[in-house]
Amino acid sequence: MNLKSYIDLVALLEIDPSTREENRTFALTHPLLKNKPLEQIGAWIALHYDRLKRPLLSETFSSYLYATTFTLVVISFILGLFTGFGLLSYNGSEPVNVIYFMVMVIVFPLVTMLLTVISMFRAQGTHNVLVHISPAFWMEKILTLFPGRVEDNIRAFKLNPLLTNWLIIQRAQVLSLFFSLGLLLALLAMVVTKDIAFAWSTTLHISPEEFHLFLKNIAFPWSEFSPSAVPSMTLIEKSHYFRLGEGTSMLDPEQLGEWWKFLAFATLFYAILLRLLMLFIASFGFKRALKQSVLILEGSRKLLREMNEPLISTHERAAENAWDLHTQGYRQTVNTLDASYDAVQGWAISQDDILVLSDTLGVIAPKHLKVGGSNSLEEDDEVISGSEGEILLLAKSWEHPSNEFLDYLLDLSKKVDKIVIMPLGTGADLYAVKSEDLDEWAKKLSSIENEKVWLKRSHVESSKGEEENGNA
Repeated sequence: MNLKSYIDLVALLEIDPSTREENRTFALTHPLLKNKPLEQIGAWIALHYDRLKRPLLSETFSSYLYATTFTLVVISFILGLFTGFGLLSYNGSEPVNVIYFMVMVIVFPLVTMLLTVISMFRAQGTHNVLVHISPAFWMEKILTLFPGRVEDNIRAFKLNPLLTNWLIIQRAQVLSLFFSLGLLLALLAMVVTKDIAFAWSTTLHISPEEFHLFLKNIAFPWSEFSPSAVPSMTLIEKSHYFRLGEGTSMLDPEQLGEWWKFLAFATLFYAILLRLLMLFIASFGFKRALKQSVLILEGSRKLLREMNEPLISTHERAAENAWDLHTQGYRQTVNTLDASYDAVQGWAISQDDILVLSDTLGVIAPKHLKVGGSNSLEEDDEVISGSEGEILLLAKSWEHPSNEFLDYLLDLSKKVDKIVIMPLGTGADLYAVKSEDLDEWAKKLSSIENEKVWLKRSHVESSKGEEENGNA
């Protein structure tokens, strides 16, 4: 599940492309996705993808989000590059103060990452100040520069606030990362092209010993495999710069350039590697927020209920009140269905509909097979040859048994132990059967006199005349 799929889901839920019965059929025909809501929704999106209006809002949104992010990444990189050139500017007379560059590649990244962690814990809030002061937040402002039609399409779509906050947090890490890459490139370029003399200077009363201990702690992550990138006590003492000109004359200017290794490793570790870690965490948080946003959508909760709850649950009381024992002139009847059958067959009923009907009736069977209707005689014969045990045969109550149906029934009875025929009405009527239709079924089945064929007693629609008599 990605951002594009989330937007497609919102668009599909707005047009509501499937009925409850179709959604339940979808779940029954994809049993491996049961108890996997996100995968269920993803497969459902793929099934109805062609019904989305073109051009897709998801493609438009993703395209301009990418374009905006790319633009800001380029700006961030260039800004980092020129910031580095400014901090490392060397006129040949005064050394470059390493403190300024350290603040930019150590202190600034650590402070912003701390604020990012706080923002992550508060991402659930709609108004998160720490998130909204991020440079990435202004992506939305830049989108207003695009043509009005695109602007209207994007503005018409509102992301979940949780998802929006995590998107901003993630993009902020990308921008910060490229800013730091610009700083590193500026450092390397200046070291290669110029003979820079570095020094350290501060108005704070810090002794070389204290500064050396501080830098040793800073350089601890790489001190074992690159000891030359850790400033020595001698280098720190001799590169202590004073505005009156004292303190750097005792060391060769060439040795003052050794500071660049420490600065490069500090940039690589604190500004780049730690930022990559934050980007990984932010990406993980964004994926979790995306999953949560999908599941809390009102339409998606309804969709999952329709997929995973049997249809009968919505009509349970009505169905219990509607069932009535009604057969006319047929002695081989059953009052209730068994919990399972060796197969459920449907006469002129699609296999998907048979699955839904079996689920609605609470019947379990290893096989759900369509017979009759558009099936050829050879296909029906193949079904008969593979049949055994007890069979539940579903049929449309308003389509009275034809000679073709009766012939199939007789052939099937030669292969199985028992056949229970259940005529059904429409789903809109809770599958209730009209009394005259059921009478016709009983009459037809009586004509074949087969001891293996049983008729399920069905609930019958009450006619106006019956209601009037009951009221009287």
